[in-house]
Amino acid sequence: MKFIDEYRDPKAAARYVEEIARITTRPWTIMEICGGQTHTIIRYGVDRLLPNKITLLHGPGCPVCVTPVELVDKAIEIASQKNVIFCSFGDMLRVPGTAKDLLSVKADGGDVRIVYSPLDSFKIAQENPDNEVVFFAIGFETTAPANAAAIYQAKRRGLTNFSVLLAQVLVPPAIEAILTSPGCQVQAFLAAGHVCTVMGYAEYERLATKYNLPFVVTGFEPLDILQGIYMAIAQLEQGKAQVENQYARVVRREGNIEAQKLMSEVFVVVNRRWRGLGEIPDSGLGLRDAYAEFDAQKQFGLAEHEVEESSECISGLVLQGSKKPHDCAAFGTRCTPERPLGATMVSSEGACAAYYRYRKVNI
Repeated sequence: MKFIDEYRDPKAAARYVEEIARITTRPWTIMEICGGQTHTIIRYGVDRLLPNKITLLHGPGCPVCVTPVELVDKAIEIASQKNVIFCSFGDMLRVPGTAKDLLSVKADGGDVRIVYSPLDSFKIAQENPDNEVVFFAIGFETTAPANAAAIYQAKRRGLTNFSVLLAQVLVPPAIEAILTSPGCQVQAFLAAGHVCTVMGYAEYERLATKYNLPFVVTGFEPLDILQGIYMAIAQLEQGKAQVENQYARVVRREGNIEAQKLMSEVFVVVNRRWRGLGEIPDSGLGLRDAYAEFDAQKQFGLAEHEVEESSECISGLVLQGSKKPHDCAAFGTRCTPERPLGATMVSSEGACAAYYRYRKVNI
């Protein structure tokens, strides 16, 4: 397990914990953006190793979780039609819509398939020319290049039976929405390393300056998280507000230029509605006019509409960092991975799923 175990070394972790405790002189609140980081924190008990003065909040860093109910309903409507092959990543199949989920459509005979890449959907479309093949294109900037590549190839090859239901969102506008929300307590951010692998971190430098708080681009292993927290606390204690790159083994300031060019070729920035956060200006990606033929919403004539979310589910507050999963009265009882009230209990990156798997009892 070389290159993994070294980032899970308990002795190194203990040294970081000691150093964090040594430099911490006052209460600080840090938010990790990525759901993968949240799962690492809960799985390895990172938050329980820290001084009581440090509070970790879980942000909206789960693309499955922030996909709004009305878009899930549209996915269900498309997948229920004849001669449609609906392709999606696996954790979207259990996300509840208004009345049911995609797994129920599959159980009722719909051709719903789990894929591991949008290019898998592209291949399925080539192999099934008599069917409409739709890919549920969710994700942050991390998945955008692969989604763009599938659409780009479809156009170049004249593939007319392929389209995407686009739910592509951007992280920095969501961070800004959190920072400008009433009662925001966040004093530093751990930025998602995989997003910055694609986009770099210049945009975070603007946010750090504008809102006067630190950002630390952070990886996903326990030592990554602990080092990221240490770097954030060190800045806070010294009154600094800069962007630092803990994940330097992968991330560069400029990001992946070629991936960004492909994204710019296919996508344009648009307003996007987020589950739990509402509509955030310039927080999503839509198709450019030259690629509009691959827009599944237009292909299937789906009207825009908004849906009220479950009043019992507090996933919106969890995504904002205002509540923890254990604050929900339904957690682990009326809401489980088998019978979820909200997406945060379903997704492999959801905060509620992390707490249910690793911390069912709030000790």
